[in-house]
Amino acid sequence: MKEAAYYEKLDNGSVRCMLCPHRCFLQPGKTGVCRARRNIGGTLYSLNYGYASSLALDPVEKKPLYHFHPGSYILSAGTFGCNFKCSWCQNWSIAHGEEQAAPAEEDLSGLEDGLVQGHEGEQLSDRDEERSHAWNHMGVRLVELEPERLAGLAEQYAGHGNIGVAYTYNEPAIWYEFVLETAKLVKEKGLVNVLVTNGFISEEPLEELLPYIDAMNIDVKAFTGEFYKKYCRGGLEHVKRTVERAARNCHVEVTTLVIPGLNDSPEEIGELARWLSTIGRDIVLHLSRFFPNYKMSRTAPTPLKTLEMAQKSALEYLDHVYLGNV
Repeated sequence: MKEAAYYEKLDNGSVRCMLCPHRCFLQPGKTGVCRARRNIGGTLYSLNYGYASSLALDPVEKKPLYHFHPGSYILSAGTFGCNFKCSWCQNWSIAHGEEQAAPAEEDLSGLEDGLVQGHEGEQLSDRDEERSHAWNHMGVRLVELEPERLAGLAEQYAGHGNIGVAYTYNEPAIWYEFVLETAKLVKEKGLVNVLVTNGFISEEPLEELLPYIDAMNIDVKAFTGEFYKKYCRGGLEHVKRTVERAARNCHVEVTTLVIPGLNDSPEEIGELARWLSTIGRDIVLHLSRFFPNYKMSRTAPTPLKTLEMAQKSALEYLDHVYLGNV
């Protein structure tokens, strides 16, 4: 646990978190929308600082990043919590579950052994997967992971094709203090930092973080504000701002999950692509196939024909449009 960045103290011990556009107002003892930042005695604390729920050495294409060091691997780490409430979340257990204190005596020794075995995209061993990614009624199971440790692991596995660290699996913006400190250390070692993010972050913390970020994959969930409000509890305009700003500083690729009946019309995908083309025709767009998950377990998978029509529409404006999960 660490005192959070970007908040202001208010009267009567209340605080307002300024990290993301939710601007959560928190009375003492209350936790924000992200469930990772809590007002304790009039001070806002990051609850997930120094704790990881997931750690793996993944192909960079899995982020997905197709035009950034293709063929390489990247050490990928995540924690718990998210500032969105997407009904189809594939990582819902770490994004939306209940909290649990980190086990006091667990360490990463087993995880490190598993990383060597997993450097070709394989998952961690069953034992390490259970330790690092288990879920029970109490909440997410965590292991301690300090910035120096993660940066050191990234350097250690450079010999296995690792190019740096990806902050992923849950929303990295709410792991902000940890990500910022780790990213600085990773850059000092000559390695790269990647964010896999929903883009819902306030402007000032984004500006502070961007000098240390080499690439981002940003989810643009849909291209209507109504969709964001109803299905994500977020805002499209804030995400668009992040995409536009990040593209001026680092490599950016965009992912949209195409969900039947919600954001799958060729017209909407065309408008998304047209907007992206104002940033540059060469920006990469990934159109991913939806499969039932979380609160949308009864929604049918996206028909392949729908994806193909969406890709055709996007290619009118962009040079690189890829289909995923097909």
